[in-house]
Amino acid sequence: MENNKDGRLRKNILLGAQVEVVQKNHQRTGQLTQGIVKRLLTNSPNHPHGIKVQLESGVVGRVKNVID
Repeated sequence: MENNKDGRLRKNILLGAQVEVVQKNHQRTGQLTQGIVKRLLTNSPNHPHGIKVQLESGVVGRVKNVID
């Protein structure tokens, strides 16, 4: 069973966490990219569309799911 945390809350996203993000150019399709968080780019404690992060692969996107 997958226990997904809300990607709209900054406190749920830790450096090194496995996450699914949607990239800016994939927002219409909702295509998700999986990766490891390298940097948190959103400073506010929450964001309605998801916290923006950079993955170790260099991909930047908004977190939809945090995978435990």
